[in-house]
Amino acid sequence: MSSAFTARRRFLAHIARAGALLAAPWLAHADSRTVKILVGFPPGGGTDAIARLLAEPLREALGVPVIVENRAGAGGQLAAQALKAAAPDGTTLFLTHDHSVSILPLVTRNPGFDPARDFVAVGGLATFVNALAVSGGTPARSLREFAQWVRAQGGKAAVGIPAPASVPQFLVQVLARQQQLDLVPVPYRGSAPMMADMLGNQIPAGVGSIPDFIENHRAGKLHVVAVMGRQRQPALPDVPTFAELGIAGFEEVPFYGLFAPAGTPAATLAQLDAALAKVIAQPAVRERLTAMGLNVGHMSGEQLAARERAYREVWARIIRDSGFQPQ
Repeated sequence: MSSAFTARRRFLAHIARAGALLAAPWLAHADSRTVKILVGFPPGGGTDAIARLLAEPLREALGVPVIVENRAGAGGQLAAQALKAAAPDGTTLFLTHDHSVSILPLVTRNPGFDPARDFVAVGGLATFVNALAVSGGTPARSLREFAQWVRAQGGKAAVGIPAPASVPQFLVQVLARQQQLDLVPVPYRGSAPMMADMLGNQIPAGVGSIPDFIENHRAGKLHVVAVMGRQRQPALPDVPTFAELGIAGFEEVPFYGLFAPAGTPAATLAQLDAALAKVIAQPAVRERLTAMGLNVGHMSGEQLAARERAYREVWARIIRDSGFQPQ
């Protein structure tokens, strides 16, 4: 083999390596990198299940280890603060729904982060709806039957919510007014402990996302009786929307997406978003997410950011009109 040929091969290999690094600048030291997905709720809940479902195919798409880290507490506030403090190099992401990035800044005086300033959207993977479910310890199988059961108990009942000052809390308050009942929102540190109390018949009802409820609903251990959104959900075609039941104002649906610290390079964001799009396009992943009750569909970082802003504006009006004062 001639020296000229060998030199040419080395030159081409150098160009290929340089091109790879330009295409994936944050993987320049891939052997020492691990991508961490922060989850703001305990293991066992819907958000945690989604993160763990995505972790392995993201590892394959990115070529680096991907782990899930639960930073449970304050409705995702601790995880959001951790994201703000993380290096903007693409190795720390935050998988979250609307509560942590859209609602917390509206209901908390000093959340410790400003989503518009401290975060950047990577990409969205799905929308979903919140729902009211009743525990198996009640005879109710519909919202009307639940209201009748509460009245028979003296007109007062506890309703679990995954976090204080959340969309579920405001939904409980609207239901209480509409049904003329004394429904008391009981906040938990995430959906998993709320579900445990519902399954143990410690509380008669709860409001959470469909991914939180759907498996136990299918097993008959609890019963979803109404869902938010403009239309019935494919995973629960027999369950009416709140609007169908005469309870308006809950048509705007929340989302799931990945966020990164502000300052993360555009090329890194593009690579992460491309990997997310590739993962949720896989039939096996898409089927499992759909089975969880999610409406799966990729949103670019720009689309997710626009959706988040619009969602926050809607809920800013609802929260203001409710008279709630940020704590």
